Amino acid sequence: MLQEERFVRIRMLLAAVSRLGTDRIAQELAVSRETVRRDIVELEALGALRRVHGGVVATGLAPEPPLAARQTVRAKEKRAIARAAVQLLQPGQTLFVDAGSTTALLAEELSALSGLTIITNGLAVALRLAAADKNRDARNQVILLGGSVNTEAQAAHGDITVADIHRYRADVALLSPVGVHDQHGATNFAHPDAAVARAMAQQAQRLVVLADHSKIGQASRVVYAGPQDIDTIVTDAAARAMPALSALQAAGNHVVVA
Repeated sequence: MLQEERFVRIRMLLAAVSRLGTDRIAQELAVSRETVRRDIVELEALGALRRVHGGVVATGLAPEPPLAARQTVRAKEKRAIARAAVQLLQPGQTLFVDAGSTTALLAEELSALSGLTIITNGLAVALRLAAADKNRDARNQVILLGGSVNTEAQAAHGDITVADIHRYRADVALLSPVGVHDQHGATNFAHPDAAVARAMAQQAQRLVVLADHSKIGQASRVVYAGPQDIDTIVTDAAARAMPALSALQAAGNHVVVA
């Protein structure tokens, strides 16, 4: 694994939990403790984290890495999750899809269905939907929400975006959180992202959460849907052995493993 990818994955883990142990990082990245220690030293020099006894803590309000960087991490698992999520849908439905690396892959898979109305704040989601549909006769309708643009997340957000969401009702909201926890539910790191996700969840009949195994059992800063509000969690096979997944199932969440 390249150092740049390790840096991205460490930052993504810190976006979900404010403190990380060295052993946890080594396990997640499948590298040695020595490699982790070198990476931590360099990331601390960049201001991305602070070393403490036994691990690291996030510094300030460090955001998630840019979407372009997150798309390179666990791409195989995210693709499998996207394909499994499509199997839960029906032609003709209206969908909310938020911005994220997993939902960008979902956009490509949605071309297997026709007659969908897809409402999204994700620029990458909208562009991929349009590209996948351009040579098909039965095209899906894509509605890109307005609002302020976050270039790194490639997403619209803010009061205009939230107000725009409340103009619609959807059959299903497909959202990709920073973490999903049996007590705290679906969470995001940034308030603007959580506000968009919360509005989409409220305006949909069903909430489907797309979360790879690194997000299972994690809780970030801002809750946008309680565990009782989540209808289905779609994750990858590596989550099967995780006690946190069993806890979500025990809490009454329906889980689909890709």
